[in-house]
Amino acid sequence: MKNNHKLGAALAVLGILTGLLTYYLIAQQYNLLIDAKTVDGRMDEAMSVRLTFAVLGWIGISAGAIWAAVFYGFLNKEKWAWFCGTVSATIQLLVGFFPAIPAMDSDLPGPTLAIFALGGILWFGMLFIGGVDKRIITLTFIAGLAYVLTFIDGVAPIAKYTTSGDDPFWNGMYVMSQQVSWWGAAAWAVFIFAVLKKKSWAIPLGIFAGAMSMLAGYPLGLHNALFEVHRFSMFLPAPILGTGLVIYLALPSTRRMLEAWNASA
Repeated sequence: MKNNHKLGAALAVLGILTGLLTYYLIAQQYNLLIDAKTVDGRMDEAMSVRLTFAVLGWIGISAGAIWAAVFYGFLNKEKWAWFCGTVSATIQLLVGFFPAIPAMDSDLPGPTLAIFALGGILWFGMLFIGGVDKRIITLTFIAGLAYVLTFIDGVAPIAKYTTSGDDPFWNGMYVMSQQVSWWGAAAWAVFIFAVLKKKSWAIPLGIFAGAMSMLAGYPLGLHNALFEVHRFSMFLPAPILGTGLVIYLALPSTRRMLEAWNASA
């Protein structure tokens, strides 16, 4: 599959169609979910849908446009095409996964999982065409999980901020943590790209991303587990995974693996 430009061009067309599907599905789900949350009396979740779906729609549709450039790149056998396709697929994975959560929470279908599935096919396809080492694929895939989970931890404070006016401290904590999670998610995405582009600063960036996941996620998750739901909080996987990745990235064996990858042709 390495350097298979015809396959790359075919996948790029699929990526463009996935962008168009994103346009349709996010628009179709937007007011439907806001209305569903409003009927359930969950104005806090309606607000999080209103803001988050708009952001995901903007970047998801833009990812479809990136595929147009990738299609051109594969037709002209450009070396950068597979990497730019990976960037677009990384965006589409997030755009497809998160909207299904509030939909299923309201007992509604989650059609955007189709975007997630297509994004997965495109993501792995681009890495195989780029000839990426299997160990690097594994590392970046796990980092991708941290990227999605950390983004999700940034959505919860939007809803919780609107319902915590009687608790000034936690109201402020939700404000402080919200963008930290989204910046952390962005850092994980850039970490993936840095590893694939063989950048020497990938490890410190990954440690930064993991620290952001922990700083935003542990306070939110522990408070939710101990004082709200009284069970394991779904806000904890992001900081736990971030902790594990930080430890892994700090190991000498990881540094040697990435140095060998950076030195490869």
